[in-house]
Amino acid sequence: MSEEKPIRYAFLQLPNYSMVTFSSAVASLRGANYISKKDLYQWQVVSMDGAPVTASVGFEVTPVISINELNLNNLEALIICGGTHIDHAYDKSTLAFLRKAANAKVRLGSTCTGSYLLAIAGLLDGYKATIHWENIASMREEFPNVQMSSNLFAIDRDRFTCSGGNSSLDMMLQFVSHHHGPELAAAVSEMFIMERIRDHHDTQRIPLRLHLGNSQPKLIEAVALMEANLEETISLDDLAQYVGVSRRQLERLFQKHLKCVPSRYYLELRLNRARQLLLQTNLSIIDVSLACGFVSAPHFSKCYRDFFGIPPREERRRFSPGQSVRAAQESVSEVIESDFADVDPSFNPFE
Repeated sequence: MSEEKPIRYAFLQLPNYSMVTFSSAVASLRGANYISKKDLYQWQVVSMDGAPVTASVGFEVTPVISINELNLNNLEALIICGGTHIDHAYDKSTLAFLRKAANAKVRLGSTCTGSYLLAIAGLLDGYKATIHWENIASMREEFPNVQMSSNLFAIDRDRFTCSGGNSSLDMMLQFVSHHHGPELAAAVSEMFIMERIRDHHDTQRIPLRLHLGNSQPKLIEAVALMEANLEETISLDDLAQYVGVSRRQLERLFQKHLKCVPSRYYLELRLNRARQLLLQTNLSIIDVSLACGFVSAPHFSKCYRDFFGIPPREERRRFSPGQSVRAAQESVSEVIESDFADVDPSFNPFE
């Protein structure tokens, strides 16, 4: 039997691209080759004219080929590497090339602000996508047909985007896991001394004041109170009183600027904090649920599964397999969850 051909990626570098995001993506592929001792992946660095492109840190990577030299046949994906001043980093020929690649059924991805080019080329309409948090607000405004996310990365059918920094490493390890198994992805993660492989549920930390500006001090104050009171939740009436607005006005502020009701926003804050505790501490599931304001482990488990698509104990096992101490700590939680699986999960923290 002939050996399986390497999976090919091409990285299209744009002026002032983020070197750390580009190199993290490539490093994941190189790590998979190194650990497996096989040529699992190949990659090419591409520029529009074949000349080296200067990154935002002032460095260049060679060798580089031009888009006319790139063979789109059997290419796993073309990844657009963005960075600073993305609105000045392209021209009509760049967009035409991206559309050509899309028409050739090549999967398209991006790092950092590269998703801006995919959006302006009309190649992200109807897709979930992300970008560095500094650009999320403007992307939502300019491209209403793109489902912008604040997650570290987004993989949606034949499009995948990541936010910046080393989020590209986490994103590419998802593909390594899909192609060659989670054990290899975990080994690459360990080689790069990563605490864990973050997945598409992990979010960027976006300061709300940067997201909203200074025009909504009452809303920012309300969210700050929520963040400071995750274990002992505040009722919506009390929250409105603390910030000096009516309950109805506070609901309108959340709906207008955050696109959700206050109770949902509060719940998501608590669930994201719970996920951090699950993956970064040895707290039992019961203790995590109590620390995040849930009245019972079954209710917490139901909310967690509905939001993240996986029960909390499975989430922890997926990232920390074989840790018997944690398993023992969770045994009580598992009994409670199995005995009360049908408990009514309709608890509302504002009631």
